[in-house]
Parts: sequence; C-alpha cells; structure tokens
Amino acid sequence: MNEFLLTIFSFPTVIYTAVLGVAVLYWLCAAFGLLELDILDAHLPDVDGQLHAHAEHSFAETFAGILLRLGLNGVPVTIVISLIALVGWFISYYLSYFELVLLGYGWVRFVVGVPILIFSLYLAVLVTAQLIKPIRKFFARTEQFVEKKILGQTAIVRSSKVDKTTGEANFDDGGAGLIVKVRALGGQQFMRGDRVVLLEYIAETHVYNVISEQEFLGKPSE
Repeated sequence: MNEFLLTIFSFPTVIYTAVLGVAVLYWLCAAFGLLELDILDAHLPDVDGQLHAHAEHSFAETFAGILLRLGLNGVPVTIVISLIALVGWFISYYLSYFELVLLGYGWVRFVVGVPILIFSLYLAVLVTAQLIKPIRKFFARTEQFVEKKILGQTAIVRSSKVDKTTGEANFDDGGAGLIVKVRALGGQQFMRGDRVVLLEYIAETHVYNVISEQEFLGKPSE
C-alpha cells in the first residue's frame, strides 16, 4: 500500500492523479445537475477539418482543430479529458512502479519521469482516440435527433437553475432520455423540476432557448 500511494502521488503519476480527482468531482457534480455535461464545449466551434496558423483564428478554433487532428472530436471535451487522464494514469502508474523498483527513490526518478509523462500522454491520446470511435456516432445521432425532433416539446429542468447563460433539462424521448443544454428567454429563471418548452435551437452554441410550459400554453402564471 505504501508503494502504491508513493507511486500515485509522485511525479509524473501525480499529475494524472490530480486530473482524475478533478474529473471524478466534475462527474459527481454533473450527475446531480450542478454542472453541465459538456461545460468545456460551451464556446468550442466546429471546424471544417483544416487547421491553419493564421492570427485571426481564436484559441477555441485552434483547440477544436487540434482535437480534430488527434481524432478526439465528436464527443464532449469532458469525456476526452477524463479518458486521457484515466488511460494515462494506468500507463504512468505501471511505468513509474517499475522505475521505482529499478531505480529506487533517488533524484534520477524525476529525470526519468519526464519521458514517462510524455510517453504515457502520447499513448493515452492514441488509446482515447480509439475508445471514442464507437460512441462518436451516438453523439452525432443524438444531436441530429435533438435538433430536428423536439422543438415545441416539454422538458424538465435538471440543473439547479436555468437562466440566460446556463442550464440543462431532461427530455423524455421514450427511451433512456436526453440531456439538453437550455437557456431561458426574456430574463426568466427556472429551477430544478420546472417544466419548460424547447422553443428555439441555436446551432452555433448547441443550446435550446426555452420558456415556461405555462407561457407556451397561454396559461396565466400562478
């Protein structure tokens, strides 16, 4: 157990350990609706497959292009980061463990840790690119379904609140259900459990503008 703790909290594995800790905390918050599932995709634009080094490109466009080049596009960035951290953690842990057995606790471990970090990150990216291939089509189909089929339908707010900048809602599609990003219109604010109607789809940000179900049906508010 001491060797295990020493390894996961030593360089370079400690970097993956920290990222995994943040990822676990994030997914717990997302499960309770405190954070959006694709919070890092909020301002990430789509790219056409070409990455150019011109000054007019924003950081988000450049980042999107890099993900495309690495085969990490088509799924939420939060999933990509979580998978890279998980795969990288396992690779780094075992390499660091064998390094500990061979070299002991001396300063040379820090020198060897640098190539271990680079190698484990490289392999983690390659493995993650393969892991997300089967689920990329699922996200593409889901987005097409959401965009074309659920305008005018009622969803239930799942996040702690919905306002003009943040919020998520559950839509019952007759199956497992869908989680969609929503934004309130007209300065309104909704709370968890409120019924809202998906009124307008904004393709640039992949969100739905919503109003209350009562307003949509023309009923007076209570």
